[in-house]
Amino acid sequence: MVRPPKFEIWMTKPRRNVWCACLATVVLAGAGVTIAAQHAGRGASPRPAVFTDAMSGRDGTPDFLHLDSAADRAAFRQWFAAIAEYQALRPPADLPAEINDCAALLRYAYRGALHAHNQTWIEENKLEALAFLPSVRKYVYPHTPLGAALFRVRPPSPSEDLKASFAEFADAKTLVHLNAFFVSRDVRLALPGDLLFYRQLEQNSPYHSITFVGRSQLIPNEGGDDPIVVYHTGPIGKAPGEMRRIHLSQLLQHPSPRWRPVSGNSNFLGVYRWNILRDIN
Repeated sequence: MVRPPKFEIWMTKPRRNVWCACLATVVLAGAGVTIAAQHAGRGASPRPAVFTDAMSGRDGTPDFLHLDSAADRAAFRQWFAAIAEYQALRPPADLPAEINDCAALLRYAYRGALHAHNQTWIEENKLEALAFLPSVRKYVYPHTPLGAALFRVRPPSPSEDLKASFAEFADAKTLVHLNAFFVSRDVRLALPGDLLFYRQLEQNSPYHSITFVGRSQLIPNEGGDDPIVVYHTGPIGKAPGEMRRIHLSQLLQHPSPRWRPVSGNSNFLGVYRWNILRDIN
């Protein structure tokens, strides 16, 4: 494990000791974010009575969940990456109990990225430093057409009941196979909010993910030339595991070659992107 120096975090508690390393990579968007007004409150998205012709694409994600506009896709990326990164920067004692492995981190950041980021939410999650970021406008968690069930857990079929095919929980294997699509095995093509997936057959839980953050929005001037990645280790022996945060260059030089995100590593499945970010227009 690599122990970076102390960093100044522009948040409620400005000083953190950061221990970093990652198994699922989320890319944090860089500069040039458009500042927009916060969504103080939104009405619930209508719940269709019948899910007819819900999918025009081939990824199994209904059209009503795809983020159609470039602005919404950028907003999701910004929030997903920032929320994931913050979990690695906050004191371990403050980490939400539900984040106990790499998939739990993805689910937590995914839901948070689709939330209404009003003042109450910002304060509860101690993310005042990100109050300027715009939120997704198409729909607001948990008021989606499928409620809080954001993740596909069954392969799509022509006669399926979407309400039975989506759930609030999905493990790492389900997330990569049914909720994300392959981009490349070249990590240089990763964008903010993308995921690095691995399959380690020698482990009890073979699928692992790393969130690619890129340039940090929480620590000024970090990650521009050497992107940030974050992940949760999952249980380590009898210990509960921990959040880790490192630079991509460190991951590329990992002591164990099976964790290096390079095309020559058969354990590295590649860079993946959430289905809702696919441009279906």
